[in-house]
Amino acid sequence: MSLDPDLLEILACPDTHHAPLRYDAENQTLTCTECARVFEIRDGIPVLLLDEARPVVKDA
Repeated sequence: MSLDPDLLEILACPDTHHAPLRYDAENQTLTCTECARVFEIRDGIPVLLLDEARPVVKDA
């Protein structure tokens, strides 16, 4: 399932920086271009909840 391109233009990270999101159609995810959090798309609906985003993995 694909997201509407018009919707993708207005979606942004829910964190305070509100950076644009990068769409990965194969994995059905949206990734913040600033903080790198990964948000899932479930049943065609982006889940833009900070508590449900995959955490940022940083190298030690």
